[in-house]
Amino acid sequence: MAATTRASLLAGLILISRVYIQGQTQMPPVEAWKAAVMSGDRATLAKLYSPGPLLMVGKEHITLQDELAYWVRLKNSGMTEFNPRVLEVTTNKNTSMLLLRISITSGGVHKYAEEQQLWARLPAGWKIVGSQRNGAFAAEASRRLPQPVTPNTNLYADPHEAQAELNAGLAKAAKERKRVIVIFGGNWCYDCHVLDTTFHSKEFAPLVDANYVVVHINVGDDGLANNDLAARLGVAVDKGVPSLGVLDPDGKVVYAQKNGEFESTVKIGPEDVRAFLEKWKPRRG
Repeated sequence: MAATTRASLLAGLILISRVYIQGQTQMPPVEAWKAAVMSGDRATLAKLYSPGPLLMVGKEHITLQDELAYWVRLKNSGMTEFNPRVLEVTTNKNTSMLLLRISITSGGVHKYAEEQQLWARLPAGWKIVGSQRNGAFAAEASRRLPQPVTPNTNLYADPHEAQAELNAGLAKAAKERKRVIVIFGGNWCYDCHVLDTTFHSKEFAPLVDANYVVVHINVGDDGLANNDLAARLGVAVDKGVPSLGVLDPDGKVVYAQKNGEFESTVKIGPEDVRAFLEKWKPRRG
C-alpha cells in the first residue's frame, strides 16, 4: 500500500476529546455499531452517536441525519455483509481514535472504504463524537493470500522504537541461527496486515518460524518515519509498503526490496511468498 493521504480528523476532534471526563480506556463497541448498521434501524444507530458529532466525508462536513441516512440506505439497498476491521487504535485518556477498513458485499459485489472514528466514553457510555469517511465504497480486488479476521492493531510499535526492535531481532536471530526479515509498514496499511496473517498461517508459519525473526518497522502515518533506516538497509519504501529486507544476524543486508515487490498483496500469491522465504532462508551446513 502506498503512503496514501492519511490526514487525521480535523483539529476540532482533538479539542473535543479533551473536554470529557477521564477514565480507563477500553475498546469502543465497534461490534454494536456494526450490528446497528446491519439492522438498518436508524434509531438504534443514532444512539451510538453523541449530540452534535463532527462528521465528514472526504473534506465535506455532513449532518448526523445525513450520516444515519447513508448507513440505513446502504443496508436497504441490498447489503448482505458488513465487516469493519480495526487496523489502528490511538487512545488518549477516555477517547479512542480508530482507523477502520470497512468491507461490504452488496448485489454480490465486494467493496470497501476506510473511515476514522473518534469515540469518547461519556456518562451515557461510549459514543461516536466524530468520523471521517474517505468517500464512496469502491470495488475490492480479490486476494489469494489470507486476510485477517481481526487485524493486530499493535503490529507496528511506535516509530521511535525501530532501532531497539531491530537490535533485539538481530540478537534473537544470532542466538537461534536465523535470519531477520525487516518489514517496513504501518498499522494503517492493510496489505501489511495481510502479509502478517500470511506469515502466521498454517501454510507458512513453520517455514517462517524455523528460519526467520520478523521485525516490523513503523514508517509513521505520513510514511516518512525511519526512512533513514530504510535507506541504510537499501529498502525502497518510496515504492510503497510493506517493503522487506533480509539481514544476517550480524546486520549484513542479504536482500532488500527496491521495486515494491510486496507493496500490493493483490498482485502476489502464496507462490511468491514461498519463493521469497525459501530463497533467503539461512543455509545451514
